[in-house]
Amino acid sequence: MTGIDLTGLEVRPAQVWGGVRLVPLVRAAPVAGLRLHREVYACSGHGVDVGDGTAYTSYIPHGFVADWSGEGSGAESAAYGSRLGGEPRTVPVRGPHHRLAKRQRAKSGRAEPRLRFLPLHLALEGYLALHFGGPSTVWEEWSREAVRQGLSPRAEAAYAGWSVPGLGEALRVFEIHPGQCGLMLYVADALAAAFVVPHPDDYRLLHPTLVEDLYGELVHQYAHYGAPVPEFTARIRDAAGGVRTLADLRAAAVAQERDWAAGHDGLMARDLLETSYAFERVYRMDGFELLRFLPPFRRGGTEQHIGELITDHKGRTAYLKTFRLSENQIRRGHLLQRLADHDWHLGRTAEALGTSYRELVLRIQRAGFGSLLNAHEVARRLRETKEG
Repeated sequence: MTGIDLTGLEVRPAQVWGGVRLVPLVRAAPVAGLRLHREVYACSGHGVDVGDGTAYTSYIPHGFVADWSGEGSGAESAAYGSRLGGEPRTVPVRGPHHRLAKRQRAKSGRAEPRLRFLPLHLALEGYLALHFGGPSTVWEEWSREAVRQGLSPRAEAAYAGWSVPGLGEALRVFEIHPGQCGLMLYVADALAAAFVVPHPDDYRLLHPTLVEDLYGELVHQYAHYGAPVPEFTARIRDAAGGVRTLADLRAAAVAQERDWAAGHDGLMARDLLETSYAFERVYRMDGFELLRFLPPFRRGGTEQHIGELITDHKGRTAYLKTFRLSENQIRRGHLLQRLADHDWHLGRTAEALGTSYRELVLRIQRAGFGSLLNAHEVARRLRETKEG
């Protein structure tokens, strides 16, 4: 499995509110055997102790419960807890992911067919844990702290949905379609997030949570500075006189919807759907798998997303939630990947990147990893390079 399979989901014409475009995703039939509920948290500021002396801390207003019991009542309620200030949400993370997805147990201790997990945080933890251990070899250019502690602590910034201009209003006036099980959310016609659930009732319950989700820096900037986007319009031209009956008109309208769906998937959502991802399984649950994924961190301006999903036994998507990375986040991921590919050896990494030792050091510093370097040893190597 390398890509996201949205088989069974159909695109409907977009709805627009200012610079926000919402594209509905509908299913002809719900995914059998899985339901998704919300879970209440008393406070939105959460820290998760992962049991090895490290912790994940973030803004977490609600949790999800994946239920494969067959009961699927959807009776869980939710409360959106306290809000932090209007500044960027800082998301420091550490440790393995297993505590962010936990099987529920009855009072008797028996494992129930329900899995509690933190929406988006599996994906964010996966990104922030990227090569978190730091240098695998004790090269002299890396500090003792880098070798001993790796990239700890590591943090990134994100924005709560309610601080993204126009998003709350767009979600409030959004018309939910019959059979709707998800949406693609665009800001200034840049894909901000994708959200998919197994059942239309789940979507109706979880639609309001989108305004409490985390969104990337780029999305926040586009919402502030982007212009209103054009609304979806369909024009049925009858120059040849082919539309004579109501059935002809209906067929022409359906053709317009198909053209819109093909244009959307092939242009607006292309980067999300055609990218090859690295998937990591987090939990297996009776025919379904909870996974998280990372992009290839390619440079060059293509949009890249991290995310998490639940797939059925055929690899089709039952649940999906994505987070768009900023260009700076892509650069940091790319740099960490290249360092790890070359065993954290600065000389070999610089050569592979087609750059100089000095420029690589500057890139490491600009990426926020300068504290990992042994300044005295790096300065000595730079002098040797200059003298040579």
